[in-house]
Amino acid sequence: MMFWLLSSILFVTLASGYGHRSYHLSSRVVNGEDAEPYSWPWQISLQYEKSGEYKHTCGGTLIDADWVVTAGHCISSSRTYQVVLGDYNLAVTEGTEQVIPINNDDIFVHPDWNSDCVACGNDIALIKLSRSANLGYAVQPASLPPAGDILTHDTSCYITGWGRLSTNGQLPDILQQALLPVVDYEHCSKWLWWGSTVKKTMVCAGGDIRSGCNGDSGGPLNCPAEDGTWQVHGVTSFVSSLGCNTRRKPTVFTRISAFIDWIEETIAKN
Repeated sequence: MMFWLLSSILFVTLASGYGHRSYHLSSRVVNGEDAEPYSWPWQISLQYEKSGEYKHTCGGTLIDADWVVTAGHCISSSRTYQVVLGDYNLAVTEGTEQVIPINNDDIFVHPDWNSDCVACGNDIALIKLSRSANLGYAVQPASLPPAGDILTHDTSCYITGWGRLSTNGQLPDILQQALLPVVDYEHCSKWLWWGSTVKKTMVCAGGDIRSGCNGDSGGPLNCPAEDGTWQVHGVTSFVSSLGCNTRRKPTVFTRISAFIDWIEETIAKN
């Protein structure tokens, strides 16, 4: 799943670390590459039931042994979901997977999310797992940034997910990663870029030949922290209806640091 935007017209189509692990990746999801197995252990696959089988629809991020953050637009009250942790190749049973069913009453979409106005922001949801994740090398919670933290222009972040490899292209079995430099609000809000569509509660990244695409929604924007570990700064939200990797239309993410209070309050109450 991924939201596509062009100007104000919306088209919906079918985007603290355990052990403080750090990674050193090549300078390289559209025009990405295969991730190293289990190098992003907080990445999850959100899957929905259809005709007796579960199919990948969105990504997400494990932020606690009991909680996942994803995009609000990934959630439909008419669907039955499961979360798969510790997966790498969706087509192969690798022995690291943890499949956890989800109760719809344990899905919390941000109260200000408006499915008719993705550009209004608040595209974020929390999922409480029906049982706690077993943490290990293949499954670890992500570190989140401090409330209000803003990434600087050109910060080297990575999008990860099982989204399409090109606009209307095939879905990969193997988890993909792509380097997406951050485009700060000053640049991303210029009229040749996203203009007034982008809000200060969002993060832009990319805008050249690499981007998120259909199936990456809800997944993480992984950015380096000062101590050499990673923090998840974004929830993949939307791309341009002109195509996933449209020039000057970076992938847009919900900025997690703008929602830390809501995340903490929701977890505390549930």
